[in-house]
Amino acid sequence: MLTTLAIENYRSLRRLVLPLGRLNVVTGSNGTGKSSLYRSLRLLADASRNGAVAALAREGGLPSTLWAGPDVISKAVRRGEHPVQGTVRAGPVSLRMGFASDDYGYSVDFGLPRPPAGAFSLDPEIKQEVLWAGPFLRPAALLVERKGGRVRIRGEDGGWTDGGHLLQTFDSMLSEFADPQRAPELLTLRERIRSWRFYDHLRTDADAPARQVQIGTRTPVLGPEGADVAAALQTIREIGPPGALDDAIEQAFPGSRVQITTDSGRFEVAFHQHGLLRPLSGAELSDGTLRYLLWVAALLTPRPPALLVLNEPETSLHPDLLPALANLVVTAAKDTQVIVVTHSRPFLAALQGGSDELGIDLRLVELIKSFGETTIDGQRPLDEPPWKWPTR
Repeated sequence: MLTTLAIENYRSLRRLVLPLGRLNVVTGSNGTGKSSLYRSLRLLADASRNGAVAALAREGGLPSTLWAGPDVISKAVRRGEHPVQGTVRAGPVSLRMGFASDDYGYSVDFGLPRPPAGAFSLDPEIKQEVLWAGPFLRPAALLVERKGGRVRIRGEDGGWTDGGHLLQTFDSMLSEFADPQRAPELLTLRERIRSWRFYDHLRTDADAPARQVQIGTRTPVLGPEGADVAAALQTIREIGPPGALDDAIEQAFPGSRVQITTDSGRFEVAFHQHGLLRPLSGAELSDGTLRYLLWVAALLTPRPPALLVLNEPETSLHPDLLPALANLVVTAAKDTQVIVVTHSRPFLAALQGGSDELGIDLRLVELIKSFGETTIDGQRPLDEPPWKWPTR
């Protein structure tokens, strides 16, 4: 389980060190940096598949994603005594992201390419990556370190050995370096990050794949667009927690049930609603009903990830469905670490009630913005989890 998430110089996240627990809810008004926090987690996950540099380039390159304010915001500026002005940069251009858990920590440092950069001048370079043992970075805990293209590995005797091959500036050691004999911890961390699962605005429009009849196979993990929702629901019914699917439907729609019909390998949702003479197909379901079924398929997964990140799952749901959705989220947190990004106060209240009922600790993070910088409401410098960035 992640205990700390650290982001520096990514959009409005000039410096954010976030404590994490089993169930985490990130909230705040519009424009406070919730989406930036969500994107930063996705970038960390992309690094394990060598997609972080491409993802940054799609956002306009590193210059477009860097913190746009001054390096230092003085106390006089914060008191309103002076206007915000540019300051002289004290260090190199750097976008840094990292996390720590009880057993391993990892950080990556992106910077600008050195001229001449040629046709790929907007591509950021990975200047440094570090993997360490335990929740805190200290010299004795370093396991694998990458600077530039060189990777070095700490041996059993405490000495360093060369990794053996040179990485390209756009390649992450998480995805492109493998040494199961000398650096098994790197492989462990890679697979753990690759198991992270993100769901963001599942489609329910008229042409949504979830409304169509689809060829089905056993589906323990709902796809990102929800096209395999029927197969995922049937998989939950067969190998998931007994009765969990029916309970989730009953809590949201009393007297209703979901059936999955099959014809020559094609799967379709049939929603039996109290008072109707025939079931409704996926194409006939309301947006809210279909979205709730998608969340049921995602949250009752028989194959829980190491981390499950949900971006505004309450979107398009009627307030009456929020307690049922909150119960699904809190139940999922018994088997996996969950981060929920939301600006809905009713949904937050439902999550707090559900976590109290099931005895799961909920960690609330409320983001605010001051002088363009995202901070955590009520968090003072001494309240931050211990965190130290490696030096280039």
